[in-house]
Amino acid sequence: FRHSPEKGENMSQLLDKRWARWLLLLTGAVLTALAVSYPAQIGFLEWVTLIPSALVILRLATDETVKLRKMWGIGLLFFWCYYAVVFHWFLALYPMDFTDLSKPAAAFVVCAGMFGLSLLQALFSAFSFVILALAARSKPVKRMPFLAPFLSASVWVLAEWFQTVGWWGVPWGRLSIGQTALLPLVQSVSLFGSYFVSFLVLSVKFLIAYAILHYKEKAAIRLSAVVAAGLFVFNLAAGLILLAVPKTEEKTVRVAAIQGNISSLDKWSSGSLQKILEIYREYSLAAAKDGAELIVWSETAIPQDLSESESLKTYIRGVARDTNAILMVGAFDRTEDGQDENAVYTIYPDGTISDEVYVKRHLVPFGEYVPLRKFVTAVFPPLADVGMLSDDLAAGTDSGVVNVRGIGKVGSIICFDSIYETLTLDSVRDGAELMILPTNDSWFQDSTALRMHNAQAVLRSVETGRYLVRAANTGISSVISPTGEIREQLGALRGGYIVSDVATRDTVTLYTRTGNLFVYLVMIFVFGM
Repeated sequence: FRHSPEKGENMSQLLDKRWARWLLLLTGAVLTALAVSYPAQIGFLEWVTLIPSALVILRLATDETVKLRKMWGIGLLFFWCYYAVVFHWFLALYPMDFTDLSKPAAAFVVCAGMFGLSLLQALFSAFSFVILALAARSKPVKRMPFLAPFLSASVWVLAEWFQTVGWWGVPWGRLSIGQTALLPLVQSVSLFGSYFVSFLVLSVKFLIAYAILHYKEKAAIRLSAVVAAGLFVFNLAAGLILLAVPKTEEKTVRVAAIQGNISSLDKWSSGSLQKILEIYREYSLAAAKDGAELIVWSETAIPQDLSESESLKTYIRGVARDTNAILMVGAFDRTEDGQDENAVYTIYPDGTISDEVYVKRHLVPFGEYVPLRKFVTAVFPPLADVGMLSDDLAAGTDSGVVNVRGIGKVGSIICFDSIYETLTLDSVRDGAELMILPTNDSWFQDSTALRMHNAQAVLRSVETGRYLVRAANTGISSVISPTGEIREQLGALRGGYIVSDVATRDTVTLYTRTGNLFVYLVMIFVFGM
């Protein structure tokens, strides 16, 4: 960047043009969403992709002639574009053969997912632009305009966190996901959580944009460059140090993740149960020959209620006995009032089925239950019928950590649970020394949604310092180390199993102790301004 008054004036004039503002704003949104969606390929670009948008955001946020309702509208279109790209994998669901929907109804549901869910996320996230404008126009920021980039990063972080508050929020597009393929840059989540990495990435982008906007001030350019470089180097150095610290692994166990590769259509069709059981038994026996002591099956690998079927219990006891391994199996359970639950059972080689059953805590809206069912049924009937279940499931209420004989305390999260950091955090705080993650991503086919979902599991491992065994129905199954390294992996749409040695750990990361303290500090900073 050269200190050319002529070029600077051209930049200023460009930002005054409406078409240029929208072009820059949406270009940054699209590029950043792509970096989040493809972390292994272009995640490293995430540190600069938002700069075009940041130029516009900083300019408008500090301009008191721009009304707050306009800031909300700008935020709405920005985030709608961002999340529509993040959720572009919904297109892979069509024609939704695993449901009874017609092709037009399936097309409607896919569009509702890609654009409707994006709009729902944007409606709330857009308020971050309003909050930013209020803070950026305050007296403290006018006296110290260098605070504006950090305010911008902070309000985005709050928008990410707010998506974990209610059923309407789906924290699928966090910026920290884009860094999961770059292990040194993601280690700091073990200190302050995934929001801290998002904050660093955003701060660097907004600092660069701040330097461009203040092209006439050499001191501002130097300060922005030094601080931006310092944040990046700090995160990189901290990550390298944390990776270099030796990990003591006194007690190890050989685990296996079974990937049955049963399509959603086959899984729920009548008469398929015996075939499913035989597939999982075959792979489990093979894994046992490779030394597996703990074998994890995918989410609802048994698509029936295990608690009330003696024949199923007898069969699964036989598998545990024949493998001489401990099985942790996804199946349905039932509450005392007759409502089904998505659960994980533990079965020992001696035929004992543990009374400790984990029940999925964060159910999938419109998949496992329908929010506002009466309203949705009346207004959008296809959305009410998109799930494979006729009735809503019941959600679990606790971490359900199982003290597995001969292994230690094992915590579970199921599928959608894994994108909410506090659920894994609760399990580890309740004593979990190893985490398992049964999931069913079969409706994602081989889209980028599979890799994004697996990347969420990487964050959960690093945050809590635990090995995580991810058993997926059709992929991706993986074994993830406490540093986020994927030790073993089985790709999409393949049947088989993976085996790896993991350690049970009782060490506690700083993040496990403090939780989302960083988010609360950011909140104080923003609303303090």
